[in-house]
Amino acid sequence: PSLSFKMTAAELMYKPFRRYPALFADNFDKSWLHKDFVQISDAFEKPVKNYKDAIPDDLLRKEMDGVYSFNVFNDVFLQMFNEEINHFYDVSESENIPVKRPNSMNNYGVIVNEIGLRPMITAFQQTYLWPLSRHLFPVEASQFDNHHSFIVRYRAGEDLGLDMHTDDSDVTFNVCLGEEFTGATLSFCGMFGAANHRQHRFTYHHEVGRAILHLGSRRHGADDIQSGRRSNLIVWNHNYAYRARGVNSWDRDSHYEQEEGIPSPVCLSYTHDRDYEVYKELPEAAKKQKRKPWCPPPGCEYKGYHVES
Repeated sequence: PSLSFKMTAAELMYKPFRRYPALFADNFDKSWLHKDFVQISDAFEKPVKNYKDAIPDDLLRKEMDGVYSFNVFNDVFLQMFNEEINHFYDVSESENIPVKRPNSMNNYGVIVNEIGLRPMITAFQQTYLWPLSRHLFPVEASQFDNHHSFIVRYRAGEDLGLDMHTDDSDVTFNVCLGEEFTGATLSFCGMFGAANHRQHRFTYHHEVGRAILHLGSRRHGADDIQSGRRSNLIVWNHNYAYRARGVNSWDRDSHYEQEEGIPSPVCLSYTHDRDYEVYKELPEAAKKQKRKPWCPPPGCEYKGYHVES
């Protein structure tokens, strides 16, 4: 569907201060793509029955089943985009521009759709990201209708990491923007509701300019940063036709299998898991929250499950 969006207060207030007007246009310049992604993109300009025949493995890396990574943006784009975002942070403070944070779990960063970058990201999504995604995820990415796009930021004294979760996304695009950092890996577990939902599958190490693509319904979390600062652009891609079928409702009663065993420690969520404190001590921040853990749902517990009273 064709969607229209009104300018937000943040977008109107920031408009006079924009540093790179090209980033706010309704197109994405192909010259901003990494040469590897240009080759990937060019492969899909012709009908492709099997992406494996068209794209070398070293350009599109299969990290594990359902998780792929690739170089996507070049240094020119990264420099422009990072300068624009950092400029917005500075101007938002000096001009008291309201900053809408990415989601309930991130206290820093910004929703880039709210500051005028939606048209450019939509152009990237439709022209470059969707043709690849529909081959990797034919059902979930049969079409892309909208997106929720935002920056997350991790460093000492701010958010160190992100608790295990699933995304309100059909297909998630996550690209590292920089900068210098150690730690801050991304750990992947099973699919929501599957017997191995809370079993560790793979840990990904971010590389600047490289993106990772996965289904939003896969449990994952950002491991704590050890030093430096890491920023990422995340695009939650939404497929309204897919959602209308109800297959992505994440209903805890009808879409959850009995868990196959004790959860992997790295896959535990202090926000969602009823048995978190059996295996780990709650972080200080979590102790201050009104927690409403639900996982695993009653009747879906693994053999030997218990919760300390």
